Amino acid sequence: MRNEEVTIPNAVLIGNPIRNYSRLSGQRGTLVSTKVTIGYDTPWRQVYAMLIAAAQATNGLRGTPTPFVYQRGLQDFYVEYELFAYMDKPLNRVPVLSELHGNIQDQFNLNGVQIMSPHFAFQPRNNIVVPRDQWHAAPAVPPEDKPR
Repeated sequence: MRNEEVTIPNAVLIGNPIRNYSRLSGQRGTLVSTKVTIGYDTPWRQVYAMLIAAAQATNGLRGTPTPFVYQRGLQDFYVEYELFAYMDKPLNRVPVLSELHGNIQDQFNLNGVQIMSPHFAFQPRNNIVVPRDQWHAAPAVPPEDKPR
């Protein structure tokens, strides 16, 4: 992605797993995932639906096989969910995941659900979400057009 040549020392190759995202992709595509933590006050079925809707809205992710969600952990204050989806072009992994993360934030904001990642400290009185009318920044005014 950055036109970099990476040299990996032999000790790193021997002592660490190496992930090849494209070798076994075949007809299903390459599996990608992302995690999010959500409080126990949100029904897990709703979380599944929002995550899958975010994946379906993301360019570069396949609709078939269908994206799916697992609950990875039941922590003290939140549930950890992991969304899995397939893509055809593993070299586009970073921009596709970036778009997916934006779509996840949009889905959760639209539904009034607070994302509690990466750490949850206390339950606020109201869920902290960004209203839809505040999703975009106001256009910047060039210095020469500003009133004096």
